[in-house]
Amino acid sequence: METPQTEVHHYRDKEQSSSLLLQLNRLRQENILTDVLLCSGTTQIPCHRAVLVSSSPYFRAMFCHDFAEKQKTKIDLKGISPTILSSIVDYVYTGLVSLRMDVVLPLMQVASMLQYIRLFEICSSFLQEHLIPDNCLSMIRLSEIMNCSSLRVKAKEMAMKSFSEVSACEDLCELSLSELMGYLDDDNLCAEEEQVFETLVAWIHHDPMSRRRTISDLFKKVRLRHIHPTYLFQFIANDPLIQSSTLCTELIDSVRRLMFCVDLKCIQNFAVDFSPLWHAPRRCTYQEMLVVIGGRKNSEQTSREALAFDESSQRWKLLAKVPVRLHKPSYVALHSVLYVIGGLTTNTKHSQVSKSVYTLSLKSNQWRTAESMLEPRFAHQSVSYLHFIFVLGGLGPDRRLTSSVQRYNSMFNQWEWIAPMPEAVLHPAVAATNQRIYVFGGEDVLKNPVRLIQVYHIGRNMWSKMENRTVKNVSAPAVVLKELIYIVGGYTRRMLAYDAKTNRFTVCANLKERKMHHSAIVLNNKLYITGGRYLTGQDDVEDSNSFEVYDSLTDSWTSAGSLPHKLFDHGSVTLTCVSETRAKQN
Repeated sequence: METPQTEVHHYRDKEQSSSLLLQLNRLRQENILTDVLLCSGTTQIPCHRAVLVSSSPYFRAMFCHDFAEKQKTKIDLKGISPTILSSIVDYVYTGLVSLRMDVVLPLMQVASMLQYIRLFEICSSFLQEHLIPDNCLSMIRLSEIMNCSSLRVKAKEMAMKSFSEVSACEDLCELSLSELMGYLDDDNLCAEEEQVFETLVAWIHHDPMSRRRTISDLFKKVRLRHIHPTYLFQFIANDPLIQSSTLCTELIDSVRRLMFCVDLKCIQNFAVDFSPLWHAPRRCTYQEMLVVIGGRKNSEQTSREALAFDESSQRWKLLAKVPVRLHKPSYVALHSVLYVIGGLTTNTKHSQVSKSVYTLSLKSNQWRTAESMLEPRFAHQSVSYLHFIFVLGGLGPDRRLTSSVQRYNSMFNQWEWIAPMPEAVLHPAVAATNQRIYVFGGEDVLKNPVRLIQVYHIGRNMWSKMENRTVKNVSAPAVVLKELIYIVGGYTRRMLAYDAKTNRFTVCANLKERKMHHSAIVLNNKLYITGGRYLTGQDDVEDSNSFEVYDSLTDSWTSAGSLPHKLFDHGSVTLTCVSETRAKQN
């Protein structure tokens, strides 16, 4: 018979290694079998060569190769304080180390010198846990001196994420030109362009004699297209540093001319190096958020609420409430600021047509009053283009339908009258693209659908109109997506895509219900519609809390969830803000 194979069991005694270390440490403390003294000044610490050799390549080379220390019983470690040396030895024998901010740096230096890599990383992790905006730049310097990549990565991440706070630190002014340029040129910098400009000015003023000549190179890092015109032309343009540089003043003048001429083709007449500067994208840390504002909530009174949708978390966040209740104002975004324009006041004994303008930015989450319109109105349409806001038609102070058009110039903070619409219409679909405003359909004073496309040429201040039997929309929004204008619903399930270059309509995938009084906006190249009212199969009118998204690539609608409540006659806009979360992801 064959002898059965012996079954082998492998055991690991998890306590053996720690117990052995404890015994060795006890022998060291009792000076038993120790064969070398580590010395710092008058302090002498008995140790076992075998323990030191097994714990560090530094001591292995010292005691196992032909160095003079191999024969010595006393090793003088110069430049290491007794406290730090004691901590190192305690760590070697116990694996324990006590860290404080006042000892971690010298301990890290000694750990690097004696090649205790794990202790070095422990110190690095401790410093990473104590990173704050005030010290992250100095930590980057330290990481470069000690060649600690993990600390450098985390400190750089902190500097990028909290740049607004970091820019106020003295350490920033000590950066070299190339280091500062590296930050300002980075798409992942978590800062608004206004902050970028203020940072470079502060850096130059720290040492104006040697740094003044760098203004033109640094100014090219400011993405002028994404700065509010008022700040650019009233503050930046008048800064003495900018005025001292011919190139800087030429760049600002190019932006001014570009905005005045409206037509983007005129950029070809500017300096060769201006085009890439103008087309520089927003930094990656900017996040677009959909904001739903106002309207009638749950068929009750006019709502003052503003809700922001975070696409990454799929959650709605309540913003500051509009100061007053307004029935059918218009809502539009310009330069990442939400404008609530006009409307009918409903929180007074006698409702009044308003010409007030209220603004909100995500940065402050506070409402402010802006320059009022020239004339009150409500149930009107507003659209933004370049640095303008256009307010079209609606009902005037006499509550009659008007064809008049007002324009707000954000460069000068002024309202002005421009050419009126050829036909006064109520509740049309409005969109702006390619230097023109397109007004589709709507209804006349007798509430009959108007089958017209009215077109305003912004540069020429001229209107034209075209009859079109395809147009038959009322209370439908319009948006621009990938150079096409989409007209979404309007007492119908139909959605049309209009190509302004060819003057042709394309029928897209139908909505689920016959929608009206809803809102539409483009976010990250997708079309979102919110709320509204819809007609049931029995022609009953129901309010909706729907939140749907259209993908033009697949020509399909899907649900994006729902609004927190039913809503109609509201507005929706996209606003951008600097996102620390986006900075972490990058």
